[in-house]
Amino acid sequence: MATPFGTFYSPNLTTDPENGIGRWSIEDFAMAVRQGVSPEGEPYYPSFTYPFYGDFSDQDIADLWAAFQTVPPVAEVPPDHEVGFPFNMRWGLKLWRAAFLRDPETESVEGRDDVWNRGRELARGAAHCGACHTGRNIAGARLETAFYAGNDDLPGGDHAPSIQIEHLVEQGWTVDSIVYALETGITPSGDVFGGGMGEVVQYGTSFLTPEDRLAIATYIMDPGDDLPDPE
Repeated sequence: MATPFGTFYSPNLTTDPENGIGRWSIEDFAMAVRQGVSPEGEPYYPSFTYPFYGDFSDQDIADLWAAFQTVPPVAEVPPDHEVGFPFNMRWGLKLWRAAFLRDPETESVEGRDDVWNRGRELARGAAHCGACHTGRNIAGARLETAFYAGNDDLPGGDHAPSIQIEHLVEQGWTVDSIVYALETGITPSGDVFGGGMGEVVQYGTSFLTPEDRLAIATYIMDPGDDLPDPE
C-alpha cells in the first residue's frame, strides 16, 4: 500500500510459527485486532484498519480466530515497510493514537430498529466504510467533519466518492440498488465498480448474507445523527 508516509506491506497471517501468527494466543490476536498492538507491545501502523475493530465482541474475536486457524502455514517472510524518517519511529505512533484513535461507535442507538443498528455496526466497524470514503488530515487521521464525504487521495491514486445521503440520492442510489451493488458490483447506471471498491465487493461484501447487505444499505441511506451538521 503506497501512501504519502511510505509503502506498507501486509504481514504473514498464516499459521506458520516463525513468520506468521502460529505462536500467537487468542489473547495476542484479540489485542492486535481490537487495539492495534502486537504481542511484543508495539503499536501497528494504522494502515491496518484496527481503529474500526475496537468494539468487536468476544464472539467476533473467537470466530475470527477459528477462521485464521484453518489457514495453512506458509514460511514466507513479508517485506519490511518502506517508511522514512520520522514515520519509521514507532514510538511516534503512541502520540498518533493519543491524538486520533477513537471508539468506532458501532453500538446500537435507542429508537432505531435491528436492521439499522446492524448496518451501523457493520458500516462503522467490520466493513470500515469510512476508511476510504472519509478524507484524511496531514497526519493520516480521518476528518471527523468529513464523515463519508469522499476521498480523492487514496493510496495508489484511487479515489472514493461521497456516500453522504444527498450525493447518493443525486446519483440515483436507493437501498435496493446499494444492496444489489454490494453483491454484484453493478451501479444504478449499469456501470461496475472499479479499483478498490471493486475488490471490496469481489472479496468482501459479495460474501455477506443478504440480511447484512440490506442492513448496510439501510444505514448508509439513513445515517441519522451520525453525519456531522453542515457548516
